[in-house]
Amino acid sequence: MPALLLTAHDCTSHVHVIVGSNPLASARCAKSIEVGATPKIVAPADADVHYVLAQRIDEGDVEWIQKSFDEQLLRSLGREEVENFVDAVFVTSGGNCATSMCEIASRRVQIADSSLEDAQISSACRRLRIPVNVVDAPNLCTFTLLSTHSDGPLQIGITTSGKGCKLASRIRREIVSTLPHKFGDAVERLGTVRRRIWEEDHRPQAIEEADPDIEDDEAVAQKPTFNKFISEEDDAVARTRRMRWLSQICEYWPLRRLASITDSDIEKILRAYSSALPEGPPLDTSDLESRLLPKGRIILAGSGPGAPSMLTLATHRAIQTASIVLADKLVPAPVLDLIPRRTPVHIARKFPGNAEAAQTELLTLGHEALQKGHTVLRLKQGDPYLYGRGGEEYAFFRDKGFVPVVLPGITSSLSAPLFAQIPSTHRSVADQVLICTGTGRKGTAPDPPPYVPSQTVVFLMALHRLGSLVEGLTGIPPSTDSSPSQVDDMISSRPRPWPPETPCAIIERASCPDQRVIRSTLGKVCSAIEHEGSRPPGLLVVGWSCEVLQNNTLKQDWVTEDGFAGFEGLDDFEIGEMGLMTALSSPTR
Repeated sequence: MPALLLTAHDCTSHVHVIVGSNPLASARCAKSIEVGATPKIVAPADADVHYVLAQRIDEGDVEWIQKSFDEQLLRSLGREEVENFVDAVFVTSGGNCATSMCEIASRRVQIADSSLEDAQISSACRRLRIPVNVVDAPNLCTFTLLSTHSDGPLQIGITTSGKGCKLASRIRREIVSTLPHKFGDAVERLGTVRRRIWEEDHRPQAIEEADPDIEDDEAVAQKPTFNKFISEEDDAVARTRRMRWLSQICEYWPLRRLASITDSDIEKILRAYSSALPEGPPLDTSDLESRLLPKGRIILAGSGPGAPSMLTLATHRAIQTASIVLADKLVPAPVLDLIPRRTPVHIARKFPGNAEAAQTELLTLGHEALQKGHTVLRLKQGDPYLYGRGGEEYAFFRDKGFVPVVLPGITSSLSAPLFAQIPSTHRSVADQVLICTGTGRKGTAPDPPPYVPSQTVVFLMALHRLGSLVEGLTGIPPSTDSSPSQVDDMISSRPRPWPPETPCAIIERASCPDQRVIRSTLGKVCSAIEHEGSRPPGLLVVGWSCEVLQNNTLKQDWVTEDGFAGFEGLDDFEIGEMGLMTALSSPTR
């Protein structure tokens, strides 16, 4: 097929006729309204109208012509200035898919009737020289719709000439992704420069042509350069030098440099070459390049449950490339050992009573480093948005003008139970997972969740408040020596309390070589911690899923398991992208 002529039309106040009332007709109406046209739907009164389209009709944005298509409509629905002819026609025939043999046969008849009607509409539009587009029928169209991107004055359109709309959308997305952010603003600025240069360069010529016979003695004053000899060639060069410079930068400058031009730069361009012999280019490119240099960057990253091998590749790369690292106190030493020796590291000095001051200190250090152009890595344990105050820190740095990059981490709330052979969900046992904090604001105990037998609950930061947490769940003080009847009374006084025999597990230093798991019940877990001691960081897992993979029901008050061997057999794999590629390319053994 011959190449198509792609044009952009100003459709303000145009009348677009859309034949049909399906979802595609609704989309066509939305696009027409977006470009300033007036859409009019042509469909029978008993037609099924898409709900979004029906809403637009009710709001008065779209007019519904409740009748079947008639060629006379092409001559009567348009604007008066074009003798009531419509400006464009969109045919959106089609319907729901058939699901039975009878429906298939009926659908074939409908398709045949619809195709005939589409051909008649196309023929009528061609005779009247009205642009027409028929969906899924390139041979009936006089124009095709492009997959478009709009950014102010910048519009990008892609068409595959009816060969694949999905492919056109994909190509458009790929092209747009390569453009600088808000490049439409740069196009607007450069357009302003071009228009003003043209006006200023041609104004003297227009004045001379307006009164060519003016005499010298009639002039109010003469400039010193009035009698200076200027050849016609020199005058043409003087008139066009700024426009030629603008054309050259649009042609040869990188787009990112063009995007860095500001409103003040426009004034510099317009003032440049105001003298007869300019000394240099209107803009200093070194100044523009300095704007493109990377300013300070903040990265909020999660370090995972503890083991360095649990880091994501993105976080590992951030650790290697950051110019300063601000780490939580509980980030394990093996992860901190990955930080290059040249990189300054500040560990949060958080302890009871100093948490807020330490947090403020970290934020201040981070902001100061960003102002100096550093790449700051805020390294957190687990995932930054799961009880890590990541959202607060994001808002803080964003308000200071530095939008953070957030890298997820493997949260211990889901990985630690896995390392302890506790499936958070298990068919017929647990179909819900609830993640809670064991420490509320200012160290207070949070409100305990009600007992749900099919729920696994994970409490983070729970060890130092374990007694009050267990009491809140069961309603029984952890050190009570009450009789069974007294315990029953305590339990019944609470709405939906947790039974003391509910299985639970304390998991400390998950995924690290010194991992420890204490398996017990809610009624005995506090005694276990008092006897065994604690190794923070740790968490509490509560629910009947805690005993699913255990061979025997717990017979002692608690069982302690030391050590972690979950990564045995993976020692041959190197950490990082190269190690991953090496592992994938190695022959199967």
